[in-house]
Parts: sequence; C-alpha cells; structure tokens
Amino acid sequence: MPKKRSGGGLTTTQQAAKFLGVAALSGAVLAGIALPAAGALGLAAKGTVEGFDEIPSNLKTPPLSQRTTILDRDGGAIATVYSRDRTVVPLTDISPYMQDAIIAIEDSRFYEHGAIDLKGILRAMNRNVQTGGTAQGASTLTQQYVKNVFVEEAGDNQEKVAQATEQTIGRKVRELKYAIQVEEELGKRKILENYLNITFFGQQAYGVEAASQRYFSKRAKDLKVEEAALLAGIVQSPTRFDPVNDAEEATKRRNIVLTRMAATGAISKTEADKAMATPIKLKVSKPKNGCITAVSGSGFFCDYVRKTILTDPAFGKTEEDRSKLWNLGGLTIKTTLDPRAQQSANEAATAKVNKADKFAAAVVQVEPGSGKILSMGQSRPYGLDQKQNETVLNLAVSNRMGGSTYGFQVGSTFKPFTAAAALEKGISPATSFATDWKLTLKEQDFKGCSGSPAGYSDWPLVNELESEKGSWDMTGALGKSINTYFALLEQKVGLCETIEMAKKVGYERGDGKPIEERPAITLGSEVSTPLAMAGAYAAFANRGTYCTPIAIESITDPNGKKVDVPQSKCSRAMSERTADTINQMLKGVVEDGTGTRAGLSDRDNAGKTGTTNERKDAWFVGYTPNLSTAVWVGDDVGVQSPMFNVTIGGQYYDKVCGGCLPGPIWRIAMTGALDASETPSFNPVPVPRAKVKEDEDEDGEGDRGRGRDRGREDGKPGDNRGPGVQLPPGVIGGPGGGDEQGGGSQGP
Repeated sequence: MPKKRSGGGLTTTQQAAKFLGVAALSGAVLAGIALPAAGALGLAAKGTVEGFDEIPSNLKTPPLSQRTTILDRDGGAIATVYSRDRTVVPLTDISPYMQDAIIAIEDSRFYEHGAIDLKGILRAMNRNVQTGGTAQGASTLTQQYVKNVFVEEAGDNQEKVAQATEQTIGRKVRELKYAIQVEEELGKRKILENYLNITFFGQQAYGVEAASQRYFSKRAKDLKVEEAALLAGIVQSPTRFDPVNDAEEATKRRNIVLTRMAATGAISKTEADKAMATPIKLKVSKPKNGCITAVSGSGFFCDYVRKTILTDPAFGKTEEDRSKLWNLGGLTIKTTLDPRAQQSANEAATAKVNKADKFAAAVVQVEPGSGKILSMGQSRPYGLDQKQNETVLNLAVSNRMGGSTYGFQVGSTFKPFTAAAALEKGISPATSFATDWKLTLKEQDFKGCSGSPAGYSDWPLVNELESEKGSWDMTGALGKSINTYFALLEQKVGLCETIEMAKKVGYERGDGKPIEERPAITLGSEVSTPLAMAGAYAAFANRGTYCTPIAIESITDPNGKKVDVPQSKCSRAMSERTADTINQMLKGVVEDGTGTRAGLSDRDNAGKTGTTNERKDAWFVGYTPNLSTAVWVGDDVGVQSPMFNVTIGGQYYDKVCGGCLPGPIWRIAMTGALDASETPSFNPVPVPRAKVKEDEDEDGEGDRGRGRDRGREDGKPGDNRGPGVQLPPGVIGGPGGGDEQGGGSQGP
C-alpha cells in the first residue's frame, strides 16, 4: 500500500481525475476490453490485457527470499544467512488475530469484493478530495500482493524496484489484470497467506513470522490481539510506525487498527478497549545474519561454503543463476564441518598467535579418504572491524574462494612430493647423495614437461647449516630437510615427473595459474594454500588415493527437495607401496627429525616442516591415517615481513621455524580433534636405508638435533639463509622469498 504523504503532490482536481481514470480502467479490465495500441494513454494492448489467460508462475508461488541455515555434520547450527530475513509459514501457523488485523486495516472488504474494489476506489477518491491530500488508498490486498511480488523479484536491483513501484497508469493496469487472475486461481485464503509472508514489517523483518520473532521473540501463531494489531499497523509505513524507535507513534497506529477490528466485527469493543489499554511490551530479538555470527570461529568455513555455491557450476550454469539461488535462500545446508575439530582448530590457531600480532596463523583439516573439510581456524576473528583485528581474508584457501592474492610459498613441505615421484619411478629410498653444504646446478639440466630446459642460468642453493654436508639417503634427507639432496633427487627423477606428482595430489597455486616449471619447486619456491596442502598430505594418509576437498554434504530447498551438490572425486595418485613408504619416512620427521615438537605420542603420525626464505612463511603439514592438518604462520597484510626477532603470541622468537611455532599449533589442533577417536596405524612396510656417514658438528653429535625446525625452546634455530624466489611485492598474501637464484626453502 502506498505510504502516506504529507504536502506536495497532485492537486485535488488531479487526484480526482486520477481516481476516475483508474476506476474507468478497472471497468475496462473487468469487462475484458482491450485498450487501443496507441491512444491518449500511450499503452499497447499487449501491455494491458492481451494474453489475459497467462499469469506469471511467480504470482502463484512467489520466490520469497528466506533464511538459509548452515549446519555442521552433526546437524548443529553454524550460522544463518539471508538477504531477506523471512520464514515462510502456512496460514494455519498465523494467529487468527493477525489475519483479522491486516484485513481490517488494509482491506476490510477483502472477502466481499473481487480483485478490484470499485466501492473502495470511489470511497477513497471522495475522502481524498475532501481532505485535499492522500488520506486513503484504494488498492486491495490482492493488488498490494501483486505489487509486492514484483518488488520482491527485483531484489536489490534499484532499477527494477523503481519499475515495480513507478506511479504510472500502465503499471496500475498490469497490477489490476494480474490481481483478477490471482483471485481466480489462488482464492482468498491463499492470497492472504502469501501476502502475510511477503510483506515488509520493518527492522529487517520480511513476512509475519520473522516480524513476530523480531518484535516479540515468538511464533506468529502465538500472537495476542494487541501484538497482532501492532504488526498490522507497521505495514503502511515501517519507518514511521517502528515500535522500537517510536513507541508512541506505534501505539497510536496500533490503536487505530484495534478500532478498525472492532468496527469490522473481528473483535468486540470490550476486547479492543482492553487491548488499547495494554502498553506495548516488546521482546526484541536482534537479527543474527551472516558468517560473522558463525560459532566456534567457523566464519571462514561458512564463507567458504558461500563461495562454493557462488562459484561451482553444480549450483547454476551462470554466475547470475548461482547468485539467485544463494540470495533466494531458504536452503538447509549440511556441511562437512566437525564441531570438535573446528573448536580444536580455532583454539590451536589462537593459542600461539594473538589476534593483534603482526603475524597470523591458519589451520585447516581434511579427512583422508573422503576429502571432507573438517575445520578452518585463524588467529584473527572473522569480521569487518579492523579495530578489533577482524578480517574476512581466508588464509587457508585460494584467491577465487576468498583467500590471499597468490597463496604462500610452501618451503620444504613440498619435498615429500619429490620423494613420491622418485619412488614411483622405481628409485629406492636407499638412494644416497654426498654433497657439501652448498651446491650449484645448471637449470638446463632440468627439463620441463615440454622437453625444453627449465632455464639457462646457474642455480645456487645451500642447506640450513654449514655443518650439513656428507651423505644422506631419502629417509635421512626428509628428516633433516636437506636441500642439496632434494635438488639432486629432482634432477634424477625429473622436473616434469615431480610437478606431475604434485598435481596428482591436488597441489595448486593460490591464484589458479599454472605451476611454474622451475627446479626450485622441489624446495618449495612455488605458492599454494593450506587447504591444498592438507588435501595433498591426506593422499599419503589414504595410501595414495587423492580426494578433492569438499565442504558440503547435502542441501535441501525450502520445499524439502534435495539439491544436487558436488561430490569429492577420488583418484589414485601413487601406488599404495609408495604412500606407505612416504608415511614411514615422514614418521621419522616427528619422531627424531625437524618436527619433534609436533609429534603425537598416542598414535601413528607423520608430517613435514617448512620455512621459506627470510622466514616469511612457516609451515607444518602432518597427518594420521584418519586426519590431515596444515598449519601456516606468516604476515597476512601487504608485503610479507620476515619473522626474525619477533614476538608472537607473547613469546619472543629470534627466528621463527616450522617446527617451533606451526608444529606446536598442529599438535594442539590434532590432539583436540582426535580426542577419544580411533587410533589406526599406518601400513607397516620396510624402508631400505643406505649406510651413510654424515659430518659431525663441533660437539661431535652430527647434524641430527641441529636442524632448524627441530625448534629449540628459546626459538633460536640455525643460521645461513638460502637463496629463494620472490614474486612481485605489494600484494596481500604475496609470497616471500630471497633473491631470484634459488628455491623457496630456507631449510626445514
């Protein structure tokens, strides 16, 4: 119904002419007379009554935007999101008082007239001529409903909203025509039900159920007469009659509704007087909308679910189709989120890194064998208030899904992919290389997948410590993260084979661009995301079968009908024997290698540390047979800063390393997520070892125990930063690196 206006507008004569014109048009429509294609009104017959037997399906069952509820895998609510806060209910779930109140104040002859109330039009015209203003409207409830359907369909498109509400005779005629058809096909009670579900009641509440919850925190079927009258009174002008902001004006309007209810016989005068004497008693429920309200720090996961629906073709061929599905809402989305794992991941991310720190932490967990994402946690809370150190940047995922510009260099966490490629090619784990602590190779000795050399420059690289020289086999080199060994191993297995193995386990850049075919990739010079790394290591846990990560288990629409959702696609990336061997070798990393501070004592577990040049990124990625977790720590704003001489989480670090900060975070996340769960073991296989002699350090203890990522209690690991690759600075989440000669790994 049009809002009441004060001052300005049409003159009394113009208003009379307008109402007479509408009355005449109403008669024409009722009589089924087609207007001329060109005439004084300038309307085509097709735009008025031609095709009278056709009615838009939306008018029968309007696509009302509703709340979408996102659930964890156990059925617990994560968050409620909506573009319109609305819950559609049948007329039987709406208080009879509410039905009577809206009819009394908006269309008291609703059950007596058809779609058009000619008597009402003449009455309103007479009243408005007498007052010299627009004191009374003439639209029936059915006409209002038709108009609201087109406004609803316009959504947030202001141009379409303007078209749906433009004050033209053409629009009015269309509404009249459709109103007649709606009356014929739906009937009065269905029209009333649809009207009460579509109408705006102020305070972001659409439909009577949402309004009842907003103002009184109760169901619409439980509304008392004075409460129903209050809500009915709001409809004409939701801002003016808002009881939250102007109780006095809202009370006056409520009492007018009660008076009308008594006049129409809906209630007695005694009931009306009693209700008018009752003060307004609100019990306001503030709307909780969006991923910002998600529980247990799951806002980033919630937003990932939203991005999945908006980007995956499974939910619509075009971006517009997918956006319409999301905005229409009314969905019940059951996700893969494990509430215990999520709580643990959130606690882990915030246990060692404070939200106000310069550096941030991200934790993500994937279930091997299913690809189900079980948790996403970050040290900074999800939100838009930067003063509270909130962010909506999801550090665990790709740029397309709301993550950083590129992702982050992965450092030595890449080395197991090179090892897997070698094993698949038949290279024994006992294969050993003897090297000095530094080494220079020729890029032209590495061939890309096209067969062309990877470059023509020298590739100088170093190990973390000068003492790291001698001979190593594959197990020993993984345990102490020896750069020179993995450069030589990559040369032996092939650059293309190494990259192809990484692709098979889901390794990808955060910006979606092709992986660069450079030898330094074996040391982690390429960028990726924590989610991709957790998924990749889950392939090891799953004995060589990689499953694409998924976040959604099922979706039902407002009618309870199932919506098809994308399924995880599982494919064999390597033989079971290769995966079993990798698992045994990576067990050594957490047992007596660079990741001892991360290791779990109550079950089989394996993992790998990683730290990039200038310590701009620190990683720990590890797993048990039933859970894979990736942890990243670094600077998440602007150009990444090195992590030297920094205080993070209240603890001072001379040099941050993968084993001394991400490792303990990983342990917290895994311990909580796996509490009281089964303790499966890795499949035991013998791993051949070579007889090698490693140079001893000055204390005669050898290099074991001196690798940087073992993580000393004082947080002061070794020296000698190696060369690295640096992508363009000045971007959010841009990868860090050293000079352009070497790899991204500074060691473990």
